[in-house]
Amino acid sequence: MQTLVSNCPIEDVMRALSGRWPALLLYYLKDGTKRFSDLRRDNPTVSHRILAMELRKLEAVGLIMRTAFPGYPLRVEYDLTPAGAQVLPLIEGLADWWEASGPERARQASAAVS
Repeated sequence: MQTLVSNCPIEDVMRALSGRWPALLLYYLKDGTKRFSDLRRDNPTVSHRILAMELRKLEAVGLIMRTAFPGYPLRVEYDLTPAGAQVLPLIEGLADWWEASGPERARQASAAVS
């Protein structure tokens, strides 16, 4: 990973969870083990390359684990680690807050434009 700008743990969190896919991937893994193809089906707009890159990033920071099984074709499964499972309530809390604050944010946005 890149050098940190500050010594703040929020920077680490943002680096691990920033972007369109990491939080969604963790959320989709909440129901249990999924194969790469399952995650691709859950996220049809993500490219194969980006999905692989985001899964590697989440694995590197210890939020998911990857298990590869021998044989052909290669079978790979992904699971949340205990740390990944601990992040889920935080992601769900952010989603709840976003939904609940929608009307107020819309009022403030329209007031700023006026």
